[in-house]
Amino acid sequence: MNPLRLVLAALVVASGPASAREFSEFQSAKSTLHFVSRQMGVAVDGRFTKFSATLAFDPARPAAATARLDVDLASVDAGSPDADDEVVGKPWFNIERFPTASFVSTAIRPLGGDGFELIGKLTIKGKTQEVIAPFTFRQDDGNGVFDGAFVLKRLDFGVGDGVWSDVTTVANEVQIRFHLVASPTAFGN
Repeated sequence: MNPLRLVLAALVVASGPASAREFSEFQSAKSTLHFVSRQMGVAVDGRFTKFSATLAFDPARPAAATARLDVDLASVDAGSPDADDEVVGKPWFNIERFPTASFVSTAIRPLGGDGFELIGKLTIKGKTQEVIAPFTFRQDDGNGVFDGAFVLKRLDFGVGDGVWSDVTTVANEVQIRFHLVASPTAFGN
């Protein structure tokens, strides 16, 4: 037998089966969920301060990944107490009837390099739409970091009914930006 092959075979046997890393322990304190809307042409930044995620992402097997995000709509920070009070009301989020928004993934596709595409169902105010969110994945300090953004059309979800459905006052498009951090769970031996 070729001596080089013998050394390589010994190294493979000695190292045992490869371990994979799945990032699944959501780190809420390190994660953020922001949005940008436009009112009368002026960008308005906001965020949600309470949300949870269930993740299972192995960078070696991205197609097997799953993700779920649940957002407490009452935790909205729209820039002022008056705006916060307005957007939780019936014409906007109607939190008395629909206290949470949710996203459930249906597929994740690699785009090359550190880029991926997250596809899933977003439900707000009882209305569900498919969304596609490009994101990047990187490892930082042992954690998995997911950064992405997508645009939703608020009227597709009935957000901003009545006089607020005039898109010249409040734009229909709302940009959502997420920064999710998850620590790994090792599996394999």
